[in-house]
This record gives sequence, C-alpha cells and structure tokens, in this order.
Amino acid sequence: MANNLYVTAAEERSGKSAIILGTMQMILKEISRIAIFRPIINDHVFGRVDHDLNLILKYFNLDLEYNETHAYTLSQARQLISSGQEEILYENILKKYKQLESRYDFVLCEGTDFQGKDPGFELDLNANIAANLGAPVLLIVSGRDKTTEEICTHTAITIDTLEEMGVDIAACIVNRSPDTFLRDTATNAKCREQFSRPHPLYVIPENRALGNPTIDDVKRWLGAEVLYGRPSMLNLVDNYLVAAMQISNFLEYLKEGSLIITPGDRSDIIIASLASRISSAYPNISGILITGGIELSHSVQRLIQGWTGIPVPVLFVESHTYDTVQSVTELYGRIEPTDTKRIATALGWFAKYVNVPELTKRVVAQRSTKITPRMFEYSLVEKASRDKQHIVLPEGMGERILNATDIILRRGIAEITLLGKEDEIRTKASKLNLNIEGAQIIDPTGSAYYDDFVLTYFDIRKHRGIVMDVARDRMSDPTFFGTMMVHKGLADGMVSGSITTTAQTIRPAFEFIKTKPGVSVVSSIFIMCFQSKVLAFGDCAVVPNPDAHQLAEIALSSAETAQIFNIEPRVALLSYSTGASGTGDDVDKVVQATAIAKQLMAERGLDFPLEGPLQYDAAFDLEVAKFKSPDSAVAGKATVFIFPDLNTGNNTYKAVQRAANAVAMGPVLQGLNKPVNDLSRGCTVQDIVDTVALTAIQAQVAKRH
Repeated sequence: MANNLYVTAAEERSGKSAIILGTMQMILKEISRIAIFRPIINDHVFGRVDHDLNLILKYFNLDLEYNETHAYTLSQARQLISSGQEEILYENILKKYKQLESRYDFVLCEGTDFQGKDPGFELDLNANIAANLGAPVLLIVSGRDKTTEEICTHTAITIDTLEEMGVDIAACIVNRSPDTFLRDTATNAKCREQFSRPHPLYVIPENRALGNPTIDDVKRWLGAEVLYGRPSMLNLVDNYLVAAMQISNFLEYLKEGSLIITPGDRSDIIIASLASRISSAYPNISGILITGGIELSHSVQRLIQGWTGIPVPVLFVESHTYDTVQSVTELYGRIEPTDTKRIATALGWFAKYVNVPELTKRVVAQRSTKITPRMFEYSLVEKASRDKQHIVLPEGMGERILNATDIILRRGIAEITLLGKEDEIRTKASKLNLNIEGAQIIDPTGSAYYDDFVLTYFDIRKHRGIVMDVARDRMSDPTFFGTMMVHKGLADGMVSGSITTTAQTIRPAFEFIKTKPGVSVVSSIFIMCFQSKVLAFGDCAVVPNPDAHQLAEIALSSAETAQIFNIEPRVALLSYSTGASGTGDDVDKVVQATAIAKQLMAERGLDFPLEGPLQYDAAFDLEVAKFKSPDSAVAGKATVFIFPDLNTGNNTYKAVQRAANAVAMGPVLQGLNKPVNDLSRGCTVQDIVDTVALTAIQAQVAKRH
C-alpha cells in the first residue's frame, strides 16, 4: 500500500508551491507523522535554503532537519547522469528516502522546479525518481499563457510520457488555468477525449494573489533598500513600467499594479508616480523602484518626507536600470512561511477547486490513530467550510479580529459580520493591508435593525424591570447587539472577548438566548490538543462550584460537545479519590453526580462510558489505571475530563497547557440554544480563527436539532 506521493510539475512557474501546501494540509488531516522530501533542489535557491522546503518545514512545524530533506542539486544530478553514474544518483536518493520512510508514516516528495532550461530532461528525471521510489505522481500542468487546446495537448502528452515510463498517476491538476478553460473544454470534443483518463483531473484558476510577486518579494529578490512606504510592502505587482519619458506621456502608460522603474535623477517621474497613487483619475500603482544608485535630491527627499502617509513603497537599488529590469522580470510570486495571508489564500483556493476527499482516498494508505493539534485544526476548518455559517464578531476594530477575518474569509471557514463604524473598520483594515471585502459591517446604532432589537430586548426583559432607555443603551453595546443578531437568526453564532471579560461576553446570552430544553446550566469545555491526542476539559471557565446535579449536566454536555468535534467520549468525573478509596463531602458530590449522570443518560438514550470518581492520573495514564482501576472502561483512556469545581479545572487546564505544551482551544460554551463563545483577552489571531471554526460547527449542529 502506498505511503508516499510525488508531486511534480511539467514546467516552471506552475504554482507548485501552493499545491504542495494544499497537499500537505490534506495529508496531515489523516496522518500525523509526515516528512517532506525533495530529491533534487535548485543550484541557486532564493536565500540560503530551498524555498519550498523552508516553507513546508516552518509553516507545518515538521519534526525534521533541513539536511534530511534533499539529496542533490540539479547540477550535481546532471553531472552524475552525463558521466554515466545514473545508478549512483538513484541509489543515494532512494537511500535518503528510506531513512525518512523508516521514521515517518508518509513521505510527501516534491519534484524539481524546471528552472534548468531543459524541461524534457527534468521531466524524465522526476519520472525516474518517482518510479524508483514507488510513489504515485500528482502531476501539475500550468495553464499560464496557454490556449485551451495547448493546455489539453500538453497535459495529454505529459501524462502519456509518464505512464510510458512506468509511473502511476494519482491525479492531475491544471493549475493557473485561464477563466475560459472549463467552458471551452466542455464544447471541445478533442479536449474531452484527451482528458478521458482513469484518474481525476482538477482545474484551478489563476489567482493573482498567488502568482504575482509583492513589493516585499521585489525587495528581497534585488536586495533593495526601502526608502518609504514600508506599511504597503505586500502590494501585488502586476506589471513593470520603465519610465524614461516626459510625464505627460508617462502617465498614459500607467496600469493597475504597475511597479515604476526609474533612475534616481528622474524626480519628476517619482513625484508624478506618488501623486498618481492618490488621484482617483489614475490606476493604483504598486510601488516605485529607483535604480542606478542615484540618491534622491535633498529637496525631493524633504518633499516626500513631508507627505502625510506615503501612498506606496519606494525602493532603492545600486544596479543600473537595464540590469534591474532583467533581474526583476525573472521574479514571480513566492509564498513565505510568515505570509499568513498568502498561505490562507493558497489553502482556500486548493480546497475550493480540488475534490479533497476523493484525492485523499487515492493517495493516503490508511488513517493514523494519532491526532495532532494541526490535524485537529484542519479537521475543524474542513468541517466548518463544508457548510458555511454566519458568525458575528462584535469587536470589529480589533487588530487581531481583523487579521483573523482576513484568514477566515480567504479559507472559506465562515461568513463574517463585523460590528462598528464601517469607514473606520475599512480604513484600519486597509492600513494593515488586510482584505475584508467579503465581510459585512454593521454599526449597531445606525443599523436598520436597531429599533427592532431595542423593542425585542425590552419585551424579553421588562419583567426584570428593564425600561426603554436601558434597552437602548444595551443594544448600543456591540456584544448585546451581536447576541441579538444570533437570537433573531441574522447570524448563526457569535465570538467575542478579545478585549472584554468573559462575563461581558456571555451575560447577554444568558439573558435572551437561554439554555437548550432539558439543560439546567450553561458550562464550557476547553479542547486540549496534545502532541498525539485531543481531549476535552470541563468546566474550566463558567460554573464556580456546581452541585451534584449541575456537575452531572456538565458531564453530559461536555460529552455531547466532544462528539461534535469528533472526540469519542469516555467521560471521567474527577476527584482526589479513585473509586471508594477516599471519603469526604467533595468525593460524595462526585459519587452523586456520577449516579445522576448515568440516570440522565438512560433517560435521554445516550450511550458512552462514564465513570467517577477518578483521580486525574488514573483517568489519563493507562499504566496508573492498570493499578488503580484495572477493570475500568474509562480509566487510562478518558477523553472527557470533568473537574469538580472551577478552581480545580481552571488551574489544571493552565498547568497542563504549559507543562505539556498543549494547545488549549476555548472556552467553548455549551448548553445554550445557539452558540456564543468567549475569547481570552490574550488570544492570538490563530486562536480567533479556531474559535470561529468551533462556533461554526456548533451552529451546524444547532440547526440540525
């Protein structure tokens, strides 16, 4: 059975880096121990390490040393083949591959970049390596700058060539295809015949955000100095314009995304370019590149420095204009490990156009029983994006919230509404170089919903003495307004708390979303992601000192929530005593809670292992369980840990999080009619993304019930 995959292109600039990202994510959802291997890397890599290896190793945080991930450079491979030492080449590649295979459950292999100006040689080289490794091939064919018939013919010839060399084709991806490709192939009988293959073929359209370089890419490629406009370094470059004519003529050539290349002594061009960027009459250029090592005159520098908010980056290089142009035209968009926006775009684009479940079945031999934090995160994103829900984020002006919104929209996790003043939110997002165009923005007090929300709140709470003025104040609060959106069905869930307390976040939900039928208490769990398993800890955030009945309710709610996130519930109610080994009021409460929980399970038709009291070590560690509770169905195998009170639970989850270097997602509130979840005020952008995905999945379940 296959435990590897070889991803290879058929030419340069195929967008292979984005495909490798998507493929690695796909496999990591099924298999935890995975290695990346590039048998052949480029001679002159971008930086001191191979770009794609660096990207995969750092972004996915693989437990792998860089020197283990490759065998030869392209020139070394060519020299061995031309000198008749081909067998040495393949033998050493296989040897290095086997070292990885012995330590990992899956090895994802990547072919060459086709930058050696001999695509036929590199295609044969990749085919031979894949055949020697016994790896099926995921073929990437580029549709860039090709007609429909050229794409079809090139794809068919490449597949035939690989199959003739004994390579098993897992699937083929036509990447960077023109917008008309699918429509044209539907009416082209020759293309349909060429694509009639036993393996799947996927078509991914061109995406400028992935294929085009940013100004930051230009800076690193040329070793340029940034003079001005550093906040806009992620502007995309769509074309290059060498400016050497009079301004009146030069302005006619400006296009959207132009990088203006001009010597430093052309102050008129530089000033006109900057002025064009703030004029609505001209397209938005991406930046200015000053060449020739000619510094700007003092007066021009003074003029620019006095400009409030330089509209675009201005770069400076020592090389002459001709040499600079020759170099920069060889640059294309590269995805860096720290470029979260581009990575999110690549992953979302892959998931949108590739049938991931189908491809997974073809390339993954078997599912690993271990679940890593990243695997769990991917499963959340996939589950959330499968049936997108509408999540409202009341803290619309928060920088972390805006960064998370950009990623959520790029990856297609959920539809987002931000609360706040639209012009202020969009201005801030623009300054942060974030794309939140897909988000709805609502100003609570200026909204068409405001008066209706006020009346609804007044009707719900008037028996508590609420008057109309108080109702208006409450609905002016973004948290109350967002919760009312969920209550009224205008949003499916809410996530808040990055700048507010837990009490402020969940109080409105207690007031008018209320608890589900049959549930007497709102509680929470933390999803605790260890290196090889995922557990649920409850309640660590809401109920300070539950009585026995409340503790039983928390146990059942936690088990049901765990099931939502594909955690098979084996519930341990914790105490300082295991079984009948101890006595005291605290132990008695857990004994009573266990009995009540089992009775409620029978009444509700629930069926999963539940035991208590158990000590934490007996519930967690199989070796301890063999001694303390040898016949238990839960001890040593527990997945849902129920703490007797908030003091114990909160301290334990934080201690375990730090000591075991676990990822803690939550708190996830449970027991409400509709999902509302709280963020830690110290949350990261990724924490927000994860919580939105968790909330979206809860909303999916709430709709089904």
